[in-house]
Amino acid sequence: MATEIILPKLGFSVNEAILTEWMLPDGAPVTKGQLLYTMESEKSVQEVEAPADGTLKILKDAGETYEVGTVIGELV
Repeated sequence: MATEIILPKLGFSVNEAILTEWMLPDGAPVTKGQLLYTMESEKSVQEVEAPADGTLKILKDAGETYEVGTVIGELV
């Protein structure tokens, strides 16, 4: 079963953020807790860790703005 990678909410008033960089390429093996991507809102830049072990499947490109809750990738 795949684990969805969801763009998290950074603050009360934040509704969207920029997916600035994937730290690993599509198809890379990932371990839980490993840095996975960075995201930026108006107020901060945050590094996000992998929620589970698996193989990274990137669904959304870096450099674009997405709404909070968007599925940006999967760990399969």
